[in-house]
Parts: sequence; structure tokens; C-alpha cells
Amino acid sequence: MTSSSVLSQAADLTDLSDLTDLTEATGPAGVGLGVGSRMARLGGWLLELDCRIYDGVAARTWPGADRVLPRLSRAANHGVLWFATAAGIATAASSPRARRAAVRGVASLALASATVNTLGKRSVRRARPVWDAVPPIRRLKRRPVTTSFPSGHSASAAAFATGVALESRGWGAAVAPLALAVGLSRVYTGVHFPSDVLAGGALGVAAAFAVRGMVPTRGQLPVPGCPVVDAPKLPGGRGLTLVVNTAATSAHQVEEVREALPHARVVSCEASELADVLEEAATADDTRALGVCGGDGSVNTAAVAALRHGLPLAVLPGGRMNHFAHDLLIEHPRDLFRAVENGDAVAVDVGRFRTGDTRGHFLNALSLGVYPQLVRERARWTHLAWGRAADVLAALRVLRHERPLRIQPAGPGRGRTRPLWLLFVGNGTYLRMGLLPARRPDLADGLLDVRVVHGGRVPGARLLAAALAGPMTRSPFHTAVRRNSLRVRGIPPGTHLGYDGEITGSGPELVIDKAHEALTVYGPGTI
Repeated sequence: MTSSSVLSQAADLTDLSDLTDLTEATGPAGVGLGVGSRMARLGGWLLELDCRIYDGVAARTWPGADRVLPRLSRAANHGVLWFATAAGIATAASSPRARRAAVRGVASLALASATVNTLGKRSVRRARPVWDAVPPIRRLKRRPVTTSFPSGHSASAAAFATGVALESRGWGAAVAPLALAVGLSRVYTGVHFPSDVLAGGALGVAAAFAVRGMVPTRGQLPVPGCPVVDAPKLPGGRGLTLVVNTAATSAHQVEEVREALPHARVVSCEASELADVLEEAATADDTRALGVCGGDGSVNTAAVAALRHGLPLAVLPGGRMNHFAHDLLIEHPRDLFRAVENGDAVAVDVGRFRTGDTRGHFLNALSLGVYPQLVRERARWTHLAWGRAADVLAALRVLRHERPLRIQPAGPGRGRTRPLWLLFVGNGTYLRMGLLPARRPDLADGLLDVRVVHGGRVPGARLLAAALAGPMTRSPFHTAVRRNSLRVRGIPPGTHLGYDGEITGSGPELVIDKAHEALTVYGPGTI
């Protein structure tokens, strides 16, 4: 079939024979008609080019394409291919960046698909091309019944690939050829004109950037606002003693450290031995910097040793929770390796607390009440619900087993106890203002981020209302303030205190303050 036959049967946009009369118009009105004529001629030329390319693809055969492209096109139906790809990225790479890339790709796909189906196909009702010229072996088993413009498959493919690339260039480069192949398959199987695919791809890219406008990528967020300080450069890791918590670290991570920093001294130990091994490593004559590989609890123990002996700290995330490392923008081992070799470091605040005979430090947060339970319950629901929904589900679970504490705050109004569900004290201001704050843009702001969810009347409804409140900084149920220090009295016996993933008992009084810019930490935030 020729391009003219495709044009007459499938395009159905305008009758080109009527356009010649417009060029004969003269006078002031004729000027306007001349412009319209030129635009119509351009449209007709593009339409004819569209059909010629379609016919050219139909007449050409690529080795193996007849078997691969139709199957790939079917696999992309309803986004199945991209959901599977996102799951593969999230499981194959354990880094937070890869998981964020997968989530961003799916979110971009969802927006693009919704836009195509609600606006695109209803606005331009273009008929599908006739596929008489397409060899039967290429044709899909079921011919699409929706309108042709724009291509939904191409929009989803471009949105997913662009969304992934905006968060991770490496994974974006890996996904891009697959997205291009899906777009090509729609023309190769005869279900779309080339312009349908191009328009769908452009819409998909726009959807990914729209999602980025609503939810910035990690690269758009400001680097940690910490003061740059001098730290020793350790080429090959010479002078670094890295203590590895074997309960939170894989053998692959240890091998990666040995390859990247061959001169570093790597010591492995059990969690029960961690404090003693860190103390021994910090006092060794050849130790110029103390390192730790583990979760937030391990990092806390290492920070105490580094503070005591005036050593810079190198943090390699290895546990289930790595909030401090991620706030330093250390998401991959190479981020730390580069910082250690270049001597890139920042000064960060360290939270301090004392209660009864207990003295301690925290790098992330300290909490009283149901916060530890909320964290655990939210983690259980994260795979089924995101964001605020997970907060609400966690709150519902906590309500079944917990009751508000009654404490006596310091300052005005002291002398009477107040019920509260949780007291959260962050070492630095957190970015998100919900029940479970998410990220700190500045690790040396000198402030404590204090969040309180009150009990009061109908305490269950108050906890749920706080979970639903989202980014509200003040409400009848949820209060957020910034302070340099905090004192809490009248804490009931048996109350647990949580800090950096660790749990200890609280005395009747709790005093919290900060050591400003007390700890030097290697990190890429200065690059």
C-alpha cells in the first residue's frame, strides 16, 4: 500500500484538494488566507511524510525484529514491562538511589498514562493506520481499538525511562534502549504512525519533569549545610581503621572496601564486641581516622569513640537504617571512598542527653512514647502503602496496644502533667513535618527539632489526626518547635527512651542539649 492510500484511509484530517483555492485570495483578507494556506500545506506535508515513514518501516525487515518487537510491544501493555523493570531495579541494586529511581519511574509513568487516556486520545481522535502493508507475522493478536494519537505505550516508556534517569543516570542509560525499542515496536507492528510515537514520547518526558517539579530529585536538594573542615587525606585509606559490624554488613561490602582502600585496616567484630573494638582502634598509634560499617546504632557507638579521642569519623552504611549516612549524601561506598582519599569532611552537631545515671549522645533522633513502635509498624506497611497512608496504618496498629504517657514539661505551666503520644527530638531540623520526619538539609544548625503529639481528650482520635495532618507544623494535636535545649520532668517509671535505633530506660527527668559542630565526618557534601 502506498503512502497516498494510507493518507486517504487513515489520516482523515483534512482534504488537501481544498487547499489550493486558498492561495488565490488577495487583499487584506487574502494575506490571512495565505498564512492559513501555508500552515495547511505544512500540515499536509508533515502528514504525507508521516505516512511515507510508516510505509518505509512496513517495507523494511530487521534481523530478529519480527520475533522480538511484537512481543516487546505486548509486554508493555498496561505498563507490565515497566512495573517488572522497576521491581528488578529495586531488588538488583540495594542502594537508596536505585529504589528512588524505580519509584520515580513508576510515578512518571502513572502521570503520563493518566494524561494520555484522559486528555490526549480524547482531544485528537486520529484513526489507526491500516496495516495491509505490514507483514502478518508482525501484527499484534489484538488490534487496539482506541484512537491513535498519541501513543500511550510510547508515553509510558519515555516517562519511565526519563523518571529513572532523573534520579540515576546509570539506570536511566540502561533503561533507555528498552524504551526506544518499545516506541519503535508500535510503528513496526503497524498500530501507530511515527508522529503518534514522537508525540507520546514528548508527553512522557514532560510527565517525568512534572513529577520532578512536584517531588524534587535528591540531586536538586541542597547539599548538607555543614561547615567544611580540614581532615587528613588518606590515599588508599592509609591511616583509616574501619570497624565492621558483621551482623549488619555483607562479605561483599567488606571486599569492596579492601579493593577501594587497600591500605586501610579493616577489623570485623560481632555487635556485642563493637564498643571495645572501636575503643581499641581509636587508641592505635597508626589510626588517623576512625571508620565504621553498620547501621545507625553502630555509627552512634563509633561517634562516641571518635569524639572521645578527637578523630574524624568515616561512615559506611551497612545496616537496615542508615539515616545519618544518607543525610551526609553517602549512599554508595564510592561516595565515602572518594571523600576519604580527598580529605572532604564537614563538622556536624551531636545531640546529648542525660536521664538518671545515664549519659548518651545521638546523631539522628531521640524519642519517648510510641515513636519506636510507629517506626516499626510503618516499616511493615511501607510495601503496601506510601507516605501518609503508611503513617495512618501504623497509627491504627499502635492504638491497639499503647496508651499516652503523662509527663511534666519544663517552663510555663509546669506542675501539672500532660498526656502525650510521643516526644521526638531530632538532631537538626528535619525537612518533612509529619509524624515521622524524613531528611535533614543541615546537620549543623545548632537546633533541636522537637515534635510532640498530644494525648488529651479522645487520645486515639488525636493520634490519627496527627498522622493525617501531614506537613502542618502546628495543630491541636501536633506541635513542632525548634530549641537549643529541652528538659522534661515527671516521666513515669518504666518508660523507654529510644535514640539512634537503641533503647534504654528513662529516669524521671530528661535533659537534652547539643554539642555544636563537635564531630568531624568524611562526606561528599563538600564536593
